[in-house]
Amino acid sequence: MLSRAVLIFAVVISLAACQSKKKEINFPKTDLSTVALIPKPVKTVATNSAFGLDSNTVILTTLTDSEFEKAGRFLAEKVNAKLGFDLKVNNASDKDEIDRVIYINQSDSVDLKTPESYQLYIKKDSIYLNAKTAAGAFRGVQTLRQLIPEQSNDTLTDHPLWLIPSGKIYDEPLFEYRGAMLDVARHFFTVDEVKKFIDILAYYKYNALHLHLTDDQGWRLEIKSWPKLTEVGGKTEVGGGEGGFYTQEDYKDLVQYAADRHIIIVPEVDMPGHTNAASVSYPFLNGNGKKVAPYTGTQVGFSTFDAQKDTVYAFLDDVIREISELSPGPYFHIGGDESHVTKKKDYLYFVEKVEKIVRKHGKRAMGWNEIAQAKIDSSTVAQLWNEPHNAIKAAEGGSKILLSPAKKAYLDMQYDSLSKYGLHWAAYIPVDTAYNWSPETYVPEIPKEQILGIEAPLWSETISNSAELEYLAFPRAIGYAELGWSQPENRNWEDYKLRLAQQVPYLNTMNVNFYPSKLIDWEK
Repeated sequence: MLSRAVLIFAVVISLAACQSKKKEINFPKTDLSTVALIPKPVKTVATNSAFGLDSNTVILTTLTDSEFEKAGRFLAEKVNAKLGFDLKVNNASDKDEIDRVIYINQSDSVDLKTPESYQLYIKKDSIYLNAKTAAGAFRGVQTLRQLIPEQSNDTLTDHPLWLIPSGKIYDEPLFEYRGAMLDVARHFFTVDEVKKFIDILAYYKYNALHLHLTDDQGWRLEIKSWPKLTEVGGKTEVGGGEGGFYTQEDYKDLVQYAADRHIIIVPEVDMPGHTNAASVSYPFLNGNGKKVAPYTGTQVGFSTFDAQKDTVYAFLDDVIREISELSPGPYFHIGGDESHVTKKKDYLYFVEKVEKIVRKHGKRAMGWNEIAQAKIDSSTVAQLWNEPHNAIKAAEGGSKILLSPAKKAYLDMQYDSLSKYGLHWAAYIPVDTAYNWSPETYVPEIPKEQILGIEAPLWSETISNSAELEYLAFPRAIGYAELGWSQPENRNWEDYKLRLAQQVPYLNTMNVNFYPSKLIDWEK
């Protein structure tokens, strides 16, 4: 390892000197500031030349942290797939043959202020990506992917070059949490469908995927100590379909796939309401006094756990323990919304008791804004969807707030009255409405330092496959990525819609069934 590190260091140091011996390429002027980057970086400085990416480019990384090398391999994989190359990582056996290098460097610069901050320095012969952490390096890799043009320049040399505009990019996120939620309970989505969603989220610098794993219509994650949850509760979904569930191996696969893209999975077990599938599987859990039966409709608020039974909490201790052991991220979502048939005193008692179980298993509780009615711990995150007063109360108690206002950020809301899928009980949310709001000032009584971030939930009552998911999620989820990452002074609808229009090649490459809003002059 040491000898390889020394070789790589020598390559990086000597590259500039080697360039003087090679034939100089007269690159045309290119303007870094005009590239359609989403999310928009904090600062971009163009130097009006270019880096020529070709099949002889070498990718090198810091070797003291294996995660940096993984970021380099991820970049190589994507470049190779896009351009048909066979780029290697940290394979610098003959530095005299190297024309240009991309170096992913672990830096301790004080200018890298957050774990996800990164700097890009793009010159004719080299690209330096500096970051303190592998997460920052990975975010910078996504920017670098977006900088690669669709067409090569075949006139400057005897082989194609893809000209990456030269200059400097300084970047960091506005919020530490930038998430999307996928409801796999109303309709089940396969491992491959979720992975595709994760890939697109990663490209736009999301770092969290919240999975709504349980609801009245289905229980989607195997719990080994309570097998009927999936044997019985996993067989139904909205509309009477066959449902489905993730084995623990499936779930671990998803968790690792997301982690490789520096995205955490936030598991949710919704309770004490939205619990019919669990109660059908184990009727002793039921607390509404009625006989339980499988449910495939879409109405809410009729189910509840029995908040006064010790056996319910023993059950939940097992469930939370098993899921927490599978989930390396810091959060466990306890739901808490729309528990209309749970008595108020039972609801408060339940939330406080379950929150303690979550903490016992080493996680921070997260819940919909209704949980702020209880005496929640300051470590618990309240997710605002419909009641600002509860979010304000939680913030006053020291809790962080996750912003998901239904009338602005719900991905399952229809774009307009002609939309194929979705609902509109909160609002119609066209692409401009989705973008034109400021999370940091949405609730003036909640200071920015109390805001954990933004999450865009996608409830699945009206969708059942990837194409329908993508129709509702995109392009709005791209705008939410910018709201969570970019500084408010860099967010402008007129500028954003031009950059959004240029995302078509990527979306087409990924076979994304995005909604072609007439508000955008999409590139053909």
